[in-house]
Amino acid sequence: MCAAEPAPAPPAVDPGRCPLCGGANGCAMEHQRRSGVEQPPCWCTGVRFTAELLARVPAPARGQACVCERCATQRPAG
Repeated sequence: MCAAEPAPAPPAVDPGRCPLCGGANGCAMEHQRRSGVEQPPCWCTGVRFTAELLARVPAPARGQACVCERCATQRPAG
């Protein structure tokens, strides 16, 4: 009897990259976590994230990587 091969692991989520566009997200909290150097408040503390925007974040990245300022503040087309 042949054992089924395990499914390939999904790509790792990079907490320093925006899950929507793939660009650097400029997250001060992530920078502080990686560097150990205290940072000023993150840009995201002054932005409202809409439910529609957050719904576009792929499930594996939710709670793992921040949306970048450009994607967070860009008005939807239309």
